[in-house]
Formats: sequence, C-alpha cells, structure tokens
Amino acid sequence: MLKTRVITAVVLLAVIIPALVVLPPRGWALFVLVMMVGAAWEWARLCGFTGAGVWVLPALVAAAAGAALLMPPEQDVGTTWLIGAALLWLVVVPAWLRWRERVPAGVRLAVMGWLVLLACWYAVWRAREAGAAYLLLLMATVWIADIAAYFAGKTFGKHKLAPAISPGKTWEGVVGAIVGVQIFAVVCILNQAAIPNYFGGLAASAGWAGALSAALVLTGVSVVGDLFESLLKRRAGLKDSSNLLPGHGGVLDRVDALLSTLPVALAFAAVLGMLGK
Repeated sequence: MLKTRVITAVVLLAVIIPALVVLPPRGWALFVLVMMVGAAWEWARLCGFTGAGVWVLPALVAAAAGAALLMPPEQDVGTTWLIGAALLWLVVVPAWLRWRERVPAGVRLAVMGWLVLLACWYAVWRAREAGAAYLLLLMATVWIADIAAYFAGKTFGKHKLAPAISPGKTWEGVVGAIVGVQIFAVVCILNQAAIPNYFGGLAASAGWAGALSAALVLTGVSVVGDLFESLLKRRAGLKDSSNLLPGHGGVLDRVDALLSTLPVALAFAAVLGMLGK
C-alpha cells in the first residue's frame, strides 16, 4: 500500500507541477477541469446515483466550466459561484454538520456539488492568473492547517471534535491548525514584496487584522470541508470517494479541504476588489 501511495504521489507531482508552471492560466484551467470532472463523478456516487446517472453531474460541470472559459471578462459568472459557495461553506454546511439529518441527498446534493466544484475550479483558475507561486501559497494554507492539526492532535488531542463523523479529529488539532495558519499568514504578509501572495494582498487591502481574521476563517472552513466529505462518505458507506488515485482513494479525498477553502478565499478577494489585480 505504501509503495502504491508513493508511486501515485510521484506521478501526480510529475504531471501537476510542470502543468502549473508551464501552462497559461486558461490552459491550467482546462487541466484542472479534468480533475474536477473526476471529482464530480465521485460526488455523484456520494449522491446515490448509479449507472448512467453518475455521468450527468460531470457533464454539467464540464459544460458550465467550458462556457465560463468562452465568456468575455465582462460576462464573468465565476464570482457568483464563489459567493454562493462561500455562503454554503460558511453558513449552511456548518448547520448540516450540527444537525446531520438535514444533509440533502440525490438531486439536491448534486446541485450543491455542481456549485462547489465549479467554484473551486474557478478559484484555482483565477488564483493561477496571479502566478503559480500565488496559487501554491494559497493552497499551502490548507496543507499547513492539515499538518499542524495532525501533529497537535497526535500530541495533545483529548477532546473529540466530531466523533460520529471523523473520530480521529480533536479540538486540540483545530487549535494547532489555527496557530500554524496564523504563523504562515504572518510570514506571507512579511514577504509580500518578495513573493506576492494572497495574505499579503489581503493585508494591503484590509489591514493586518483583516488578513489574520481571514486566515482564521479559512482554517475553520478547511476543517468544515474535511468533515463534510467524511460525513458524505460515512452516510454512503464508503471508506474512500473512489479508487481513481491508487493508494490515495479518490480526487475528493485529496481536495476536500481545498474544495471549501479556495472558493471562500477568492470570495473574500472578490468582495475586496482584489480579483484581476
């Protein structure tokens, strides 16, 4: 299993890193769309669809993304996706996690999937327009939150966060994630002149307090995204969203926290007029 996991990771990095660096933003958007179509297929399975029905959501995601790529800038619909997805992750999904019986299934869950997948895809595209390093540093927010939560939880974890959904997560892990991301955000802000980045741009627009507050919210949203996918898998009786990535599970298993965090981050940027700058 470990050998398979390592081989898959090496192959993915060998493909994704050159694509991120070499492809222009729209080419990168098309590249990422392939992964989002795979994630849409997995989401359709979590909705309970079978047979030909699992291909409807991927087709709708691909069609909407293709239309967005062909639209002139003044007819941009992506910002609407970002704000809609941000409201879901900030308000609706936390309520669903609190009252799990309210989580939708079938077509209603598929509609949500259509929105959040497109919003994440659009966020990755627009963040890449600011540069490969800009996108990587923004994505690193999620990775740092995950790593800090793991080590803090492993070292200090005693109080379970959501034992019925993800037994391994603890409140101590969440605190570790918050601390880790706050430190990362400060480092980013201090190095804005050398490497333009999301938190540095946010500090320029909303001040240090605004940037660090956004870092706190994004940390929470990353946890929400992870928990929500775990809830969907548990309800569907699945350990992984699929076996598309040998040793790693499915695409959703690798992007669950990115799926929630990136749209919220770019929604903040859109509200502050940072998109396209």
